Amino acid sequence: MKAGAVNISKITNTITTSQQPDSYAVCWIKNEVMDVEIDNVFYENVSNSIFFLNPNCHWKIIKNDQISHAGYMLYLSREILNHPQLSNLHINQVRLFSQGEIPLFKLSPGIELRTQAILEMIDELLGSQLNHKNEAILSLLNTFFVYCDGQCNIKSVISNNNAKANVVYSYKKMVDKYIFKYHDVADYAKLLNISPKYLNECVKGVLGVGAKHIIIEQLLMRSRHALKFSNKSIKEISFELGFSSPDYFSCFFKTHTATTPSALRKS
Repeated sequence: MKAGAVNISKITNTITTSQQPDSYAVCWIKNEVMDVEIDNVFYENVSNSIFFLNPNCHWKIIKNDQISHAGYMLYLSREILNHPQLSNLHINQVRLFSQGEIPLFKLSPGIELRTQAILEMIDELLGSQLNHKNEAILSLLNTFFVYCDGQCNIKSVISNNNAKANVVYSYKKMVDKYIFKYHDVADYAKLLNISPKYLNECVKGVLGVGAKHIIIEQLLMRSRHALKFSNKSIKEISFELGFSSPDYFSCFFKTHTATTPSALRKS
């Protein structure tokens, strides 16, 4: 990862504008700000939200002087977004960094806390000299984007009138809720009262990947997070994620990541 490919800074100035015009920017606003202006569109009294801004956007954030730290600005180069660990995320198919409508995502309280923790860890890692810090940063970015895609309302960037998009939205919410119990597309199709074939058709049409991909991605995201940031044994993690045995979990993980759970934990 090249120097400067990922940068992060706290929103502390009264007025914040783009400091890296060639980079994509993720603006996470935790505390209320007076005004966010993006391409002459104004968003007032924004809080607990995320904006995704492409390099062509002209934007400005005006912070309330009574708040010392209103959130984070995360800057990402095109190289990072094209990294194999991020480029295959179906979140890219939702066109977060589109040049049309700017997606504004409101976060639930639980996801807000996780978002803050991830951005704080990225900030800490960028200022460290730890071994394998680039790998850790990429893993955190992966988790961050998966949380955004899984928890935020993709209807904000896909027409509410699109029946297939509504199916995908419901499917993704169910996967997030029942991933510990169900790993098969057929189980979710049954919950949605549609056929597995139609569910796969909807996901493929909207996101460009198969329905199984959503399940696999959620399992990998949760397993990576548990392996890196918990003291639970691999056996405990495998059973909590709904795998029938630790061996099956290890085989699944190695198949999709080319490494073992124990090797990831040691890295």
